[in-house]
Amino acid sequence: MKRVVVLTGAGISAESGLKTFRDSDGLWEGYNIEDVATPEAWQVNPALVQEFYNMRRRDVLNAKPNIAHSALVELEQHYHVTIITQNIDDLHERAGSANVLHLHGVITRSQSSINPNLTYPVNGSEIKMGETCELGSQLRAHVVWFGEPVPLIEKAAQICTEADIFIVVGTSLAVYPAAGLVNYVPANAVKYIVDPNIPAIHNGRIINIPTKASEGVPKLVAELVNEA
Repeated sequence: MKRVVVLTGAGISAESGLKTFRDSDGLWEGYNIEDVATPEAWQVNPALVQEFYNMRRRDVLNAKPNIAHSALVELEQHYHVTIITQNIDDLHERAGSANVLHLHGVITRSQSSINPNLTYPVNGSEIKMGETCELGSQLRAHVVWFGEPVPLIEKAAQICTEADIFIVVGTSLAVYPAAGLVNYVPANAVKYIVDPNIPAIHNGRIINIPTKASEGVPKLVAELVNEA
């Protein structure tokens, strides 16, 4: 069975109503990124950061997977599919995808503020100040902030080296190190890019699909199912 690796970004979740980091005004829901999404922000005002991610979590819980998420699930019936996502929502899992690697964490889990390997499911929509891990440290969102290492990037790179088909959905490939994953994909693998703004990739055979995810992904999946 051929291996399909799908790299997804904010564009696929935006169609479920979730705001992206990189809106045109440079803000995320009215906040400066450096005030809510960095280790320094946590040191200065942890309560603000906590509430910001509690709001994001409520948004995620209220959102629903869209037809692009569902189409990728259908692909699993014909290919070995791994989704590598830059998104912190759980919409791929809720749609039914079996193999999802979250590069930047997932907001429905919490983590220890002193040991990022200690993670827990969030009960409800909030992590409260004073809620601690087994080591006694404050719990925070299980999200990789700007300035923090991306712990699963090496695993993701290895997955990319095994791709027969590589699909980029809803990302401009502007955020590193995730954007560099395309460089690990074999040159002879067919690469598809589904996004209204096609990023420049020069690595073998590339097929551009300049549409939003909800339009381009179902059509691409139908083509790949016919070829399987």
